[in-house]
Amino acid sequence: MTSYNYLIRVDELRQQLNEPHWRVVDCRFDLMQPAKGCEEYRQDHIPGAQYANLDQDLAGPVTASTGRHPLPAADAFALTLSAWGIGEDSQVIVYDHASGAIAARLWWMLRWLGHEHVAVLDGGYAAWQKGGYPVSHRDETIVRARFQPLPDAGLIISTDELLASLKAGGGPPIVDARARLRYAGSSEALDPVAGHIPGAVNHPFSESVAADGTWKSRDELQAGWAGVFGDARGGAWVSMCGSGVSACHLALSARLASYPEPRLYVGSWSEWILDPDRPIATDAA
Repeated sequence: MTSYNYLIRVDELRQQLNEPHWRVVDCRFDLMQPAKGCEEYRQDHIPGAQYANLDQDLAGPVTASTGRHPLPAADAFALTLSAWGIGEDSQVIVYDHASGAIAARLWWMLRWLGHEHVAVLDGGYAAWQKGGYPVSHRDETIVRARFQPLPDAGLIISTDELLASLKAGGGPPIVDARARLRYAGSSEALDPVAGHIPGAVNHPFSESVAADGTWKSRDELQAGWAGVFGDARGGAWVSMCGSGVSACHLALSARLASYPEPRLYVGSWSEWILDPDRPIATDAA
């Protein structure tokens, strides 16, 4: 049976929605209105889908030294996955409103814990609705599974390690997924300090998707990444954003374009700025 590890179309999900080992997770979330995604899920969702709250399920407790969305402990998150009925044989499909900006976080987290049978729904819930496919208005019940986490520490880079590489010079390229104005330091609505890490390059996650939230073609994605890396296709690199969420979108985009998967700077900008001694750059107006 086909395994979906990156993207899945809505028609493909519809055809296999009732497969007993398939699990669907709704990741809709609004950073400015944290309760909105769950409210929308309760109104209607893809049948059988469980709801994942970015702040409560896909992130651990925020402390004085972390960014806005630190990773939960692997064992604790494994219990959450088990409660959603996700086990080692599960094919997991994750979706959000459209672009995958939030769903890609769960896609990455499952891969971080050693589970590769996970795919983002191309176009998200908007594409599902546009296709006229059935929706559910009820609470979903599911049989609990047992998820065994196998975390890969090599997929993560810490603030201390990143800072040390910058001071030493010659560290891996850093790619920032935030919108251009936030990266440049011209505008900042979420964090108290504007700008970017010196030497980081900007590749907004939104450039990987079309206006309707569906993913661009492989050729288009490759062209976008060529603008970031030039002819260098196989080297190590670091993905970051505001809090380690849309940075996961860059990881998926890179894999779809046949570029290597990055190390994720989970703390990202919201953690970097906690220490005023860490260097900050802005683009001239």
